[in-house]
Amino acid sequence: MPESSIYLPLHRGKAPYWLLGRMKKLALPVVRIIVEEFGEREFFDRMADPIFFQSFSNVLGFDWNSSGSTTVLMGVLKSVLNSSQSNVDIRVAGGKGKEGIKTPEHIVKFAEELGIPDINIRKLINASRFAAKTDSSVLQDSYDIYHHCIIFSRKHFLVIQQGMNSATKMARRYHWKPDFEICCEKQHYGIAAERREREVLDLTSRRSRENRETALDIIRDNTFKKDYRRLLSIIRYREGVSVPRRINWKAVETAYNLQPSRFEELLFIKGIGKGTIRALALISDLIYNREYSRQDPAKYCFAVGGKDGVPFPVNRQSYDEVIEFMRDIIKQSELGDFEKLELLRKIGSLR
Repeated sequence: MPESSIYLPLHRGKAPYWLLGRMKKLALPVVRIIVEEFGEREFFDRMADPIFFQSFSNVLGFDWNSSGSTTVLMGVLKSVLNSSQSNVDIRVAGGKGKEGIKTPEHIVKFAEELGIPDINIRKLINASRFAAKTDSSVLQDSYDIYHHCIIFSRKHFLVIQQGMNSATKMARRYHWKPDFEICCEKQHYGIAAERREREVLDLTSRRSRENRETALDIIRDNTFKKDYRRLLSIIRYREGVSVPRRINWKAVETAYNLQPSRFEELLFIKGIGKGTIRALALISDLIYNREYSRQDPAKYCFAVGGKDGVPFPVNRQSYDEVIEFMRDIIKQSELGDFEKLELLRKIGSLR
């Protein structure tokens, strides 16, 4: 399951209504043109790319990158794609806060509209839940998920979610373009970040494979409680190791009784959350010498580079490709001539 992410500063303001109306007016033609000219799969490939996503947001009206570019763009897409006038067989489920919790019922409603079979509806729900659980528990990077959306059609889907670090006042967006196979180990690609975190627990990494396998064995052979006590005694002599003090022992007992065959199955057991996963990873590491990856999966800090060469020089080819793609879209959009010229002028000023 490939994933991408991008860091954004928190922004508490709201997009004005006059701007939202225009964003919706432009967003639908852009989506329709991509689907009609390049195919439905291309739209999902583009939305899975954090660079395109940010470019799309900027073209629609965000002149700087912030956490709001995620919530507003997804809100706009949800509004226009779920409308009966969209003429595009793509839907958006979920949203911010309580709307994110309603994702499963949104999936059922819109999937039935699209004529998606029940078996695939269940797979969509599982994929949504798995993505949310992974980026909140299996990858622990100090960002708490507060916005979760799944975009889907009859053949394709992707998950876009955002986490918040209240201490640093930063947000981080995660792009998932998975298939229906639930697999914890995924390859990250195109990850953009303003900063890389020093303290990260990443069990999605290949380097964490033995750690995950040992964690599963600990649950299956019912040694978790004994090993946890040993862990607490060990960390007295270790500095900088954070061990959760509260564990949902009832959930651990349920997991033992269910005897999951794969680590991924643990994540679907109610009560197995961030604390239990972290404890299992630490036990596997400190007691059984099965290390987990501590490297932040973020690879670089800006989509196309920084003007002063920090963190790296601007990639002119990538920059020009984004600009040309958006220029072609706007040329073919259904906007009026004045609005087209104004948007082309704004994009042209990026060169």
